Amino acid sequence: MIKKFAYDIWGDTVNTAARMESSGQIGKVNISGSTFRIVKDNFATEHRGKVSAKNKGQIEMYFVEYK
Repeated sequence: MIKKFAYDIWGDTVNTAARMESSGQIGKVNISGSTFRIVKDNFATEHRGKVSAKNKGQIEMYFVEYK
């Protein structure tokens, strides 16, 4: 018999990630405004504006583009 550990992760970060994923588009990388501020000097992005996210309100979103 093999024993395995199973973990469930919950909380605001997971909820935000789920909303980001559901607000994306196929073949595009969707990032939040806070992630944009970290990577803006290293990646080209397309600003999407504030996008309504269920139970989160408006989230600033960007698509990462090819350079």
